[in-house]
Amino acid sequence: MGASPTRLRRTEESRATNQVRIGQQTRKPIWTLLVCGIGVFMASMDTLVVTNALPVIRQSLHTDLEGLEWTVNSFTLTFAAFLLTGAALGDRFGRRRLLAIGITTFTIASAAAALAPSIGALVAARTVQGIGAAIVVPLTLTLLASAFPPERRSVAFGVWSAMSGVGVALGPAIGGAITEYASWQWIFWINVPVGALLLPLIVGLVPESRGGAGRLDPVGVALVTAGLFGVVLGLVRADGHGWTSSEVLAGLVVGSVLLVAFAVRQASARSPMVPLELFRIRGFSVANVVSLTMGFGMFGAVFFGAQYLQIVEGYGPLGAGLRLLPCSAAPAIAAPLSGALSDRFGTRQVVSVALALQALGVGWLALESQPDLPYSRIVPPFVLAGVGIGLFLAPMARLSLGLAPRNLEGIASGTINALRHLGTVLGIAILGSVFSAYGSYVTPNTFVAGMRAAMIVGSVVLAIGSVLILFARDPTADR
Repeated sequence: MGASPTRLRRTEESRATNQVRIGQQTRKPIWTLLVCGIGVFMASMDTLVVTNALPVIRQSLHTDLEGLEWTVNSFTLTFAAFLLTGAALGDRFGRRRLLAIGITTFTIASAAAALAPSIGALVAARTVQGIGAAIVVPLTLTLLASAFPPERRSVAFGVWSAMSGVGVALGPAIGGAITEYASWQWIFWINVPVGALLLPLIVGLVPESRGGAGRLDPVGVALVTAGLFGVVLGLVRADGHGWTSSEVLAGLVVGSVLLVAFAVRQASARSPMVPLELFRIRGFSVANVVSLTMGFGMFGAVFFGAQYLQIVEGYGPLGAGLRLLPCSAAPAIAAPLSGALSDRFGTRQVVSVALALQALGVGWLALESQPDLPYSRIVPPFVLAGVGIGLFLAPMARLSLGLAPRNLEGIASGTINALRHLGTVLGIAILGSVFSAYGSYVTPNTFVAGMRAAMIVGSVVLAIGSVLILFARDPTADR
């Protein structure tokens, strides 16, 4: 006997329901990729977007050099200090929910920065911006990891890394253009409509995910946040106050003690914020150290390269930003290729080559730099270093998440990002001290002398990272 009309109708309805469900599953990863890409671009851009606007802000808000330093450092300080906390909160309470909170925090703080009537208000707004960015950045990575199956993650991570790297690199150019043709307030106002657009997309189109287990450890949160805050505070103050000043030493010592207490706490806590088992996985600790070396050498060099274009080459804010484009455009081209290269040659090998390219680019720029150097001779090392940045971020994310258990991917993402941004702060502080020991801002010649010494140190650190990563296990090679 044939099937009854009722059964046939139910079969067709079930088939249609399954097709809709499959369609939703196909669309959701794409929407997640779009939302996470825009989110990480916006947060990364604001790391350096303010640099070329500082002279105008100084006149507008009638501040001094220390106020300008805190306009940059207040964001970096809370960004690095809250990365692990943001990742842990997302694992416990829902990554989509925390991403929405992070975007909301970042957007409101951006509006507050644009409306700031004084340097104190601007620094306070930038501090809150850093907290919002610290929630957004690690969660965008773990949301992609949960939305895409392992065989498709390399493409998703490639897009994520391109958006992150381009956001950092384009920050000075975007900030310079907006400041020159509008006003410095608009470098913050542009975040508001973007944040308002992202919120409904996050709530409606990004699937929720969680990781880890157990309740949040409030003592662990307090210890790691205060510890990172103290260490980063000491680092950002070292260049201006000296490594032996009481303020710098207090920050470094107290912060380090709190981080040691945090490690002890994690060993005994019922629900640790960062399970120490992660660091017993062969290669995970190596990957974190390598991530730190990249932030130290590469972004420390970018810090001086941007100043070189203005102080020595004589370009204005927009001109200097545009001439950094070879370094910022190259990651956008190289990053999408990093996934295919990792599949063919191995993730460790691609990360090693990426760091080697960065070391060569920074070292080349150090050896070439001189007061009357034609800009055309700066372009090749800029491109070389930019390609290295583009090839690094996605394979490094893939490696660190692949080494971690699935339920600890959020913590792994927060850790690797925290170490890279801590490396950035460490690089600017230590390379700044090297610069001060060998040069100064007095003349173009003395600036080049200091920059050359600092970049050589940065190049050596990147080369060490290039070798060190080869000692990490490659989880993608085991499949």
